[in-house]
Amino acid sequence: MQALYPPTPAPLPNLGSATRAPPARAVRCVYRSDAPYFSYGIGSSRVDWQSSCAILASKILSVEQLAAGSSDSVVAVNGHKAAVDLNLVPIESKDKLPPAAMAAAALQPPKPLTITDLSPPPMHGSQLRVAYQGVPGAYSEAAAGKAYPDCEAIPCDQFEVAFQAVERWIADRAVLPIENSLGGSIHRNYDLLLRHRLHIVGEVQTPVHHCLLALPGTRADCLARVISHPQALSQCEHTLTKLAPKAVREAVDDTAGAAEHIAANNLRNTAAIASSRAAELYGLEVLADGIQDDSGNVTRFVMLAREPIIPRTDRPFKTSIVFAHEGAGTSVLFKVLSAFAFRDINLTKIESRPHRNRPIRVVEPEDGSAGTAKHFEYLFYVDFEASMAEVRAQNALAEVQEYTSFLRVLGSYPMDMTPWSPNSDDQNA
Repeated sequence: MQALYPPTPAPLPNLGSATRAPPARAVRCVYRSDAPYFSYGIGSSRVDWQSSCAILASKILSVEQLAAGSSDSVVAVNGHKAAVDLNLVPIESKDKLPPAAMAAAALQPPKPLTITDLSPPPMHGSQLRVAYQGVPGAYSEAAAGKAYPDCEAIPCDQFEVAFQAVERWIADRAVLPIENSLGGSIHRNYDLLLRHRLHIVGEVQTPVHHCLLALPGTRADCLARVISHPQALSQCEHTLTKLAPKAVREAVDDTAGAAEHIAANNLRNTAAIASSRAAELYGLEVLADGIQDDSGNVTRFVMLAREPIIPRTDRPFKTSIVFAHEGAGTSVLFKVLSAFAFRDINLTKIESRPHRNRPIRVVEPEDGSAGTAKHFEYLFYVDFEASMAEVRAQNALAEVQEYTSFLRVLGSYPMDMTPWSPNSDDQNA
Protein backbone atom coordinates (compact mmCIF):
# COMPACT_ATOMS: atom_id res chain seq x y z
CA MET A 1 0.00 0.00 0.00
CA GLN A 2 1.35 3.42 -0.81
CA ALA A 3 2.15 5.54 2.18
CA LEU A 4 -0.41 8.29 2.58
CA TYR A 5 0.22 11.40 4.63
CA PRO A 6 -2.44 13.88 5.75
CA PRO A 7 -2.46 17.09 3.72
CA THR A 8 -1.66 20.35 5.45
CA PRO A 9 -5.02 21.97 6.21
CA ALA A 10 -5.71 25.36 4.71
CA PRO A 11 -5.76 28.27 7.17
CA LEU A 12 -9.18 29.00 8.57
CA PRO A 13 -10.70 32.35 7.60
CA ASN A 14 -11.57 34.98 10.15
CA LEU A 15 -15.05 33.97 11.23
CA GLY A 16 -17.06 36.77 12.72
CA SER A 17 -19.93 36.43 15.13
CA ALA A 18 -22.43 36.66 12.29
CA THR A 19 -20.81 33.91 10.29
CA ARG A 20 -22.87 30.77 10.10
CA ALA A 21 -21.20 27.61 11.34
CA PRO A 22 -20.04 25.37 8.52
CA PRO A 23 -22.30 22.42 7.75
CA ALA A 24 -21.38 19.02 9.15
CA ARG A 25 -19.64 16.50 6.95
CA ALA A 26 -19.62 12.72 7.24
CA VAL A 27 -16.17 11.20 6.88
CA ARG A 28 -15.80 7.80 5.29
CA CYS A 29 -12.70 5.80 5.97
CA VAL A 30 -11.96 3.18 3.37
CA TYR A 31 -9.33 0.49 3.48
CA ARG A 32 -7.69 -0.29 0.17
CA SER A 33 -8.26 -4.02 0.06
CA ASP A 34 -6.41 -4.37 -3.22
CA ALA A 35 -3.16 -3.08 -1.73
CA PRO A 36 -0.05 -5.29 -1.80
CA TYR A 37 1.35 -6.75 1.35
CA PHE A 38 4.12 -4.35 2.33
CA SER A 39 5.44 -3.70 5.79
CA TYR A 40 5.24 0.07 5.49
CA GLY A 41 2.57 2.66 4.93
CA ILE A 42 -1.00 2.76 6.14
CA GLY A 43 -2.44 -0.68 6.68
CA SER A 44 0.72 -2.49 7.73
CA SER A 45 -1.19 -3.32 10.90
CA ARG A 46 -4.68 -2.70 12.17
CA VAL A 47 -3.64 -0.21 14.85
CA ASP A 48 -1.49 1.76 12.35
CA TRP A 49 -4.38 1.88 9.92
CA GLN A 50 -6.93 3.00 12.52
CA SER A 51 -4.57 5.63 13.89
CA SER A 52 -3.85 7.00 10.43
CA CYS A 53 -7.55 7.12 9.61
CA ALA A 54 -8.31 8.99 12.83
CA ILE A 55 -5.61 11.56 12.11
CA LEU A 56 -6.72 11.97 8.53
CA ALA A 57 -10.35 12.30 9.52
CA SER A 58 -9.53 15.03 12.03
CA LYS A 59 -7.72 17.11 9.41
CA ILE A 60 -9.82 16.43 6.35
CA LEU A 61 -12.36 19.19 7.05
CA SER A 62 -10.66 22.03 5.22
CA VAL A 63 -12.42 25.24 4.28
CA GLU A 64 -12.73 24.26 0.64
CA GLN A 65 -14.45 21.00 1.52
CA LEU A 66 -16.75 22.72 3.97
CA ALA A 67 -17.80 25.30 1.38
CA ALA A 68 -18.51 22.82 -1.42
CA GLY A 69 -21.60 20.62 -1.79
CA SER A 70 -24.50 20.00 0.52
CA SER A 71 -24.44 19.04 4.17
CA ASP A 72 -24.53 15.34 3.34
CA SER A 73 -21.49 15.30 1.11
CA VAL A 74 -18.90 12.67 1.91
CA VAL A 75 -15.13 12.65 1.81
CA ALA A 76 -13.38 9.37 1.04
CA VAL A 77 -10.18 8.77 2.95
CA ASN A 78 -7.42 6.38 1.94
CA GLY A 79 -9.13 4.65 -0.95
CA HIS A 80 -12.30 4.27 -2.94
CA LYS A 81 -15.21 6.69 -2.63
CA ALA A 82 -17.89 4.00 -2.55
CA ALA A 83 -17.95 2.69 0.99
CA VAL A 84 -20.02 2.30 4.10
CA ASP A 85 -20.41 5.51 6.07
CA LEU A 86 -18.49 4.80 9.25
CA ASN A 87 -18.83 8.29 10.80
CA LEU A 88 -15.46 7.95 12.48
CA VAL A 89 -15.48 11.63 13.43
CA PRO A 90 -19.10 12.57 14.21
CA ILE A 91 -19.77 16.30 14.03
CA GLU A 92 -22.89 17.59 15.70
CA SER A 93 -25.04 19.89 13.65
CA LYS A 94 -25.15 23.44 14.98
CA ASP A 95 -28.13 24.61 12.92
CA LYS A 96 -30.47 24.45 15.91
CA LEU A 97 -28.16 26.28 18.33
CA PRO A 98 -28.75 29.92 19.38
CA PRO A 99 -26.76 32.51 17.38
CA ALA A 100 -24.42 33.22 20.30
CA ALA A 101 -23.72 29.53 20.83
CA MET A 102 -23.17 29.08 17.08
CA ALA A 103 -20.57 31.86 17.02
CA ALA A 104 -18.80 30.45 20.08
CA ALA A 105 -18.76 26.96 18.61
CA ALA A 106 -17.40 28.24 15.31
CA LEU A 107 -14.49 29.99 17.05
CA GLN A 108 -13.54 26.96 19.16
CA PRO A 109 -10.53 25.05 17.87
CA PRO A 110 -11.00 21.38 17.00
CA LYS A 111 -10.70 19.00 19.91
CA PRO A 112 -7.28 17.31 19.89
CA LEU A 113 -6.94 13.57 19.66
CA THR A 114 -6.28 11.75 22.91
CA ILE A 115 -4.61 8.46 23.66
CA THR A 116 -8.04 6.85 23.91
CA ASP A 117 -8.76 7.81 20.30
CA LEU A 118 -5.69 5.83 19.24
CA SER A 119 -6.15 2.90 21.59
CA PRO A 120 -4.80 -0.39 20.27
CA PRO A 121 -7.19 -3.08 19.07
CA PRO A 122 -8.06 -6.03 21.32
CA MET A 123 -5.54 -8.80 21.60
CA HIS A 124 -6.02 -11.88 19.45
CA GLY A 125 -9.19 -13.66 20.56
CA SER A 126 -9.88 -11.26 23.43
CA GLN A 127 -13.17 -9.33 23.44
CA LEU A 128 -13.52 -9.65 19.70
CA ARG A 129 -16.97 -9.71 18.11
CA VAL A 130 -17.02 -12.68 15.74
CA ALA A 131 -19.89 -13.28 13.31
CA TYR A 132 -20.95 -16.77 12.30
CA GLN A 133 -23.85 -18.27 10.38
CA GLY A 134 -26.48 -20.10 12.41
CA VAL A 135 -27.84 -19.98 15.94
CA PRO A 136 -26.16 -20.81 19.26
CA GLY A 137 -25.14 -24.44 19.26
CA ALA A 138 -24.10 -24.47 15.61
CA TYR A 139 -20.77 -25.95 14.57
CA SER A 140 -19.82 -22.52 13.25
CA GLU A 141 -20.17 -21.14 16.80
CA ALA A 142 -17.76 -23.80 18.03
CA ALA A 143 -15.35 -22.89 15.23
CA ALA A 144 -15.56 -19.20 16.18
CA GLY A 145 -14.72 -20.09 19.77
CA LYS A 146 -11.80 -22.24 18.66
CA ALA A 147 -10.45 -19.54 16.36
CA TYR A 148 -10.93 -16.69 18.87
CA PRO A 149 -11.22 -17.93 22.47
CA ASP A 150 -13.28 -15.74 24.80
CA CYS A 151 -14.77 -13.84 21.85
CA GLU A 152 -18.33 -12.54 21.65
CA ALA A 153 -19.99 -14.75 19.06
CA ILE A 154 -22.63 -13.02 16.92
CA PRO A 155 -25.15 -15.36 15.21
CA CYS A 156 -26.27 -14.45 11.67
CA ASP A 157 -29.11 -16.06 9.78
CA GLN A 158 -27.24 -16.06 6.44
CA PHE A 159 -23.66 -16.17 5.18
CA GLU A 160 -24.23 -12.85 3.42
CA VAL A 161 -25.20 -11.22 6.72
CA ALA A 162 -21.96 -12.39 8.34
CA PHE A 163 -19.94 -10.77 5.55
CA GLN A 164 -21.86 -7.52 5.88
CA ALA A 165 -21.53 -7.52 9.67
CA VAL A 166 -17.75 -7.27 9.33
CA GLU A 167 -17.88 -4.76 6.48
CA ARG A 168 -20.18 -2.46 8.46
CA TRP A 169 -18.08 -2.71 11.63
CA ILE A 170 -20.78 -4.56 13.55
CA ALA A 171 -18.32 -7.43 14.00
CA ASP A 172 -14.52 -7.58 14.02
CA ARG A 173 -14.21 -10.98 12.37
CA ALA A 174 -16.29 -13.63 10.65
CA VAL A 175 -15.69 -17.38 10.84
CA LEU A 176 -17.41 -19.23 7.99
CA PRO A 177 -17.16 -22.78 6.59
CA ILE A 178 -15.40 -23.18 3.27
CA GLU A 179 -15.20 -26.97 2.81
CA ASN A 180 -16.02 -30.27 4.48
CA SER A 181 -14.06 -33.49 4.26
CA LEU A 182 -17.20 -35.43 3.26
CA GLY A 183 -19.52 -32.89 1.64
CA GLY A 184 -16.89 -30.92 -0.27
CA SER A 185 -16.81 -27.17 -0.90
CA ILE A 186 -19.31 -24.63 0.42
CA HIS A 187 -19.88 -22.95 -2.93
CA ARG A 188 -21.93 -20.11 -1.54
CA ASN A 189 -19.01 -18.80 0.50
CA TYR A 190 -16.64 -19.07 -2.45
CA ASP A 191 -18.95 -16.78 -4.42
CA LEU A 192 -19.26 -14.36 -1.50
CA LEU A 193 -15.48 -14.16 -1.11
CA LEU A 194 -15.30 -12.68 -4.59
CA ARG A 195 -18.33 -10.42 -4.16
CA HIS A 196 -17.07 -8.85 -0.92
CA ARG A 197 -13.72 -7.27 -0.12
CA LEU A 198 -12.88 -9.06 3.11
CA HIS A 199 -9.55 -10.82 3.62
CA ILE A 200 -8.81 -14.32 4.84
CA VAL A 201 -6.63 -13.94 7.95
CA GLY A 202 -6.64 -17.52 9.23
CA GLU A 203 -8.18 -20.96 9.10
CA VAL A 204 -9.44 -23.44 11.65
CA GLN A 205 -10.44 -27.08 11.22
CA THR A 206 -13.19 -28.40 13.44
CA PRO A 207 -14.34 -32.04 13.79
CA VAL A 208 -18.06 -32.55 13.22
CA HIS A 209 -19.75 -34.93 15.64
CA HIS A 210 -23.42 -35.40 14.72
CA CYS A 211 -26.15 -36.47 17.16
CA LEU A 212 -29.79 -37.38 16.62
CA LEU A 213 -31.85 -35.07 18.86
CA ALA A 214 -35.53 -35.08 19.76
CA LEU A 215 -37.88 -34.07 22.57
CA PRO A 216 -37.57 -36.20 25.73
CA GLY A 217 -39.51 -39.45 25.46
CA THR A 218 -39.34 -39.67 21.64
CA ARG A 219 -38.36 -43.02 20.15
CA ALA A 220 -36.12 -43.18 17.08
CA ASP A 221 -38.20 -45.88 15.37
CA CYS A 222 -41.33 -43.72 15.66
CA LEU A 223 -39.89 -40.66 13.95
CA ALA A 224 -41.80 -39.35 10.94
CA ARG A 225 -39.29 -36.67 9.97
CA VAL A 226 -35.61 -35.78 10.42
CA ILE A 227 -34.52 -32.20 9.72
CA SER A 228 -31.06 -30.69 9.45
CA HIS A 229 -28.64 -28.93 7.12
CA PRO A 230 -28.35 -30.69 3.71
CA GLN A 231 -24.72 -31.64 4.31
CA ALA A 232 -25.53 -33.07 7.74
CA LEU A 233 -28.28 -35.20 6.24
CA SER A 234 -25.94 -36.53 3.54
CA GLN A 235 -23.17 -37.21 6.08
CA CYS A 236 -25.53 -39.39 8.16
CA GLU A 237 -27.47 -41.02 5.31
CA HIS A 238 -26.63 -44.68 5.99
CA THR A 239 -26.95 -44.42 9.75
CA LEU A 240 -30.32 -42.69 9.46
CA THR A 241 -31.62 -45.51 7.29
CA LYS A 242 -30.93 -47.93 10.15
CA LEU A 243 -32.13 -45.71 13.01
CA ALA A 244 -35.25 -44.20 11.45
CA PRO A 245 -36.15 -46.04 8.24
CA LYS A 246 -39.62 -44.45 8.01
CA ALA A 247 -38.52 -40.87 8.63
CA VAL A 248 -38.67 -38.32 5.82
CA ARG A 249 -35.56 -36.15 5.57
CA GLU A 250 -36.04 -32.43 5.25
CA ALA A 251 -33.34 -29.81 4.71
CA VAL A 252 -33.20 -26.57 6.73
CA ASP A 253 -30.73 -23.71 6.99
CA ASP A 254 -28.49 -25.04 9.76
CA THR A 255 -28.14 -27.87 12.26
CA ALA A 256 -28.70 -25.97 15.51
CA GLY A 257 -31.60 -24.12 13.91
CA ALA A 258 -33.28 -27.48 13.34
CA ALA A 259 -32.97 -28.30 17.04
CA GLU A 260 -34.32 -24.89 18.00
CA HIS A 261 -37.29 -25.35 15.63
CA ILE A 262 -38.26 -28.67 17.23
CA ALA A 263 -38.09 -27.25 20.76
CA ALA A 264 -39.98 -24.05 19.88
CA ASN A 265 -42.82 -25.90 18.14
CA ASN A 266 -42.97 -28.97 20.42
CA LEU A 267 -42.63 -31.40 17.50
CA ARG A 268 -42.97 -34.87 18.97
CA ASN A 269 -42.48 -36.89 15.80
CA THR A 270 -39.48 -34.94 14.46
CA ALA A 271 -35.75 -35.24 15.17
CA ALA A 272 -32.80 -33.05 14.29
CA ILE A 273 -29.20 -33.77 13.41
CA ALA A 274 -27.04 -31.36 15.41
CA SER A 275 -24.37 -31.17 18.09
CA SER A 276 -24.73 -32.29 21.69
CA ARG A 277 -24.39 -28.64 22.73
CA ALA A 278 -27.56 -27.88 20.77
CA ALA A 279 -29.35 -30.55 22.80
CA GLU A 280 -28.28 -28.83 26.03
CA LEU A 281 -29.30 -25.39 24.84
CA TYR A 282 -32.77 -26.36 23.61
CA GLY A 283 -33.71 -29.08 26.08
CA LEU A 284 -33.60 -32.02 23.68
CA GLU A 285 -32.59 -35.61 24.27
CA VAL A 286 -29.75 -37.34 22.44
CA LEU A 287 -31.31 -40.40 20.80
CA ALA A 288 -28.07 -41.47 19.11
CA ASP A 289 -24.54 -40.16 19.41
CA GLY A 290 -21.95 -40.02 16.63
CA ILE A 291 -24.28 -40.89 13.76
CA GLN A 292 -22.04 -39.60 10.94
CA ASP A 293 -21.21 -42.31 8.43
CA ASP A 294 -17.48 -41.47 8.57
CA SER A 295 -15.71 -40.62 11.82
CA GLY A 296 -13.18 -38.50 9.93
CA ASN A 297 -15.68 -35.69 9.37
CA VAL A 298 -13.93 -32.33 9.52
CA THR A 299 -15.04 -28.87 8.37
CA ARG A 300 -12.51 -26.22 7.44
CA PHE A 301 -13.45 -22.66 8.38
CA VAL A 302 -11.81 -19.42 7.26
CA MET A 303 -11.46 -16.31 9.43
CA LEU A 304 -12.30 -13.05 7.64
CA ALA A 305 -11.36 -9.47 8.50
CA ARG A 306 -11.59 -6.02 6.95
CA GLU A 307 -7.82 -5.76 6.54
CA PRO A 308 -5.19 -8.39 5.78
CA ILE A 309 -2.47 -9.52 8.13
CA ILE A 310 1.22 -9.14 7.34
CA PRO A 311 2.51 -12.46 5.95
CA ARG A 312 5.55 -13.95 7.65
CA THR A 313 7.96 -16.82 7.12
CA ASP A 314 8.42 -17.96 10.72
CA ARG A 315 5.61 -20.51 10.50
CA PRO A 316 3.73 -22.40 7.75
CA PHE A 317 1.49 -20.09 5.75
CA LYS A 318 -1.21 -20.69 3.19
CA THR A 319 -2.28 -18.28 0.43
CA SER A 320 -5.66 -18.22 -1.35
CA ILE A 321 -6.11 -16.61 -4.77
CA VAL A 322 -8.77 -16.42 -7.47
CA PHE A 323 -8.11 -15.85 -11.17
CA ALA A 324 -9.74 -15.92 -14.59
CA HIS A 325 -8.45 -15.86 -18.14
CA GLU A 326 -9.87 -14.62 -21.42
CA GLY A 327 -9.76 -15.97 -24.95
CA ALA A 328 -9.04 -19.40 -26.30
CA GLY A 329 -6.20 -21.55 -25.17
CA THR A 330 -6.59 -24.82 -23.33
CA SER A 331 -3.03 -24.57 -22.00
CA VAL A 332 -3.65 -21.51 -19.82
CA LEU A 333 -4.61 -23.53 -16.75
CA PHE A 334 -1.61 -25.78 -17.30
CA LYS A 335 0.71 -22.76 -17.46
CA VAL A 336 -0.77 -21.35 -14.26
CA LEU A 337 -0.31 -24.60 -12.38
CA SER A 338 3.21 -24.96 -13.79
CA ALA A 339 4.14 -21.60 -12.29
CA PHE A 340 3.68 -23.21 -8.86
CA ALA A 341 5.06 -26.63 -9.76
CA PHE A 342 8.37 -25.24 -11.07
CA ARG A 343 8.90 -23.43 -7.76
CA ASP A 344 8.01 -26.49 -5.65
CA ILE A 345 4.88 -24.84 -4.21
CA ASN A 346 2.30 -27.37 -3.09
CA LEU A 347 -1.32 -26.74 -4.13
CA THR A 348 -3.84 -27.85 -1.51
CA LYS A 349 -7.07 -26.82 -3.24
CA ILE A 350 -8.37 -25.86 -6.67
CA GLU A 351 -12.03 -25.00 -7.17
CA SER A 352 -13.77 -23.76 -10.32
CA ARG A 353 -16.89 -21.60 -10.23
CA PRO A 354 -18.92 -20.23 -13.15
CA HIS A 355 -18.01 -16.73 -14.28
CA ARG A 356 -21.25 -14.90 -13.51
CA ASN A 357 -20.52 -11.83 -15.62
CA ARG A 358 -19.53 -13.88 -18.66
CA PRO A 359 -20.88 -17.43 -18.34
CA ILE A 360 -20.35 -18.53 -21.97
CA ARG A 361 -17.63 -17.68 -24.48
CA VAL A 362 -18.35 -18.13 -28.20
CA VAL A 363 -15.37 -19.10 -30.35
CA GLU A 364 -15.43 -18.59 -34.11
CA PRO A 365 -13.55 -21.16 -36.27
CA GLU A 366 -10.15 -19.89 -37.42
CA ASP A 367 -10.61 -21.24 -40.96
CA GLY A 368 -13.77 -19.15 -41.50
CA SER A 369 -16.05 -22.17 -41.81
CA ALA A 370 -19.59 -22.19 -40.48
CA GLY A 371 -20.34 -23.01 -36.90
CA THR A 372 -19.18 -21.80 -33.52
CA ALA A 373 -17.93 -23.41 -30.35
CA LYS A 374 -19.36 -22.43 -26.98
CA HIS A 375 -17.24 -22.78 -23.87
CA PHE A 376 -18.18 -22.13 -20.27
CA GLU A 377 -16.17 -19.42 -18.53
CA TYR A 378 -14.83 -20.19 -15.07
CA LEU A 379 -13.17 -18.55 -12.12
CA PHE A 380 -10.50 -20.65 -10.43
CA TYR A 381 -9.88 -20.58 -6.69
CA VAL A 382 -6.49 -21.92 -5.64
CA ASP A 383 -4.93 -22.51 -2.21
CA PHE A 384 -1.18 -23.08 -2.01
CA GLU A 385 1.25 -23.66 0.84
CA ALA A 386 3.47 -20.58 0.78
CA SER A 387 3.54 -17.14 2.29
CA MET A 388 3.36 -13.98 0.23
CA ALA A 389 6.48 -12.92 2.12
CA GLU A 390 8.43 -15.61 0.23
CA VAL A 391 10.12 -14.63 -3.01
CA ARG A 392 9.05 -17.86 -4.73
CA ALA A 393 5.37 -17.06 -4.06
CA GLN A 394 5.78 -13.52 -5.35
CA ASN A 395 7.48 -14.76 -8.51
CA ALA A 396 4.82 -17.41 -9.01
CA LEU A 397 2.01 -14.85 -8.88
CA ALA A 398 3.95 -12.52 -11.19
CA GLU A 399 4.06 -15.32 -13.75
CA VAL A 400 0.40 -16.23 -13.19
CA GLN A 401 -0.55 -12.63 -13.87
CA GLU A 402 0.94 -12.90 -17.35
CA TYR A 403 -1.51 -15.66 -18.28
CA THR A 404 -4.66 -14.34 -16.60
CA SER A 405 -7.02 -11.43 -17.15
CA PHE A 406 -7.97 -11.23 -13.48
CA LEU A 407 -6.03 -12.13 -10.36
CA ARG A 408 -6.85 -11.39 -6.74
CA VAL A 409 -5.18 -12.51 -3.52
CA LEU A 410 -7.91 -13.44 -1.03
CA GLY A 411 -5.46 -13.75 1.83
CA SER A 412 -2.11 -15.04 3.04
CA TYR A 413 -2.55 -16.52 6.50
CA PRO A 414 -1.15 -19.07 8.99
CA MET A 415 -2.10 -22.68 8.43
CA ASP A 416 -4.04 -24.56 11.09
CA MET A 417 -1.45 -27.01 12.41
CA THR A 418 -3.54 -28.22 15.37
CA PRO A 419 -3.24 -32.02 15.71
CA TRP A 420 -6.52 -33.86 15.48
CA SER A 421 -7.79 -37.40 15.79
CA PRO A 422 -11.32 -38.87 15.51
CA ASN A 423 -11.35 -39.44 19.28
CA SER A 424 -10.35 -35.90 20.27
CA ASP A 425 -12.28 -34.21 23.06
CA ASP A 426 -13.45 -31.24 20.99
CA GLN A 427 -15.72 -33.29 18.77
CA ASN A 428 -18.70 -32.58 20.95
CA ALA A 429 -18.29 -28.83 20.68
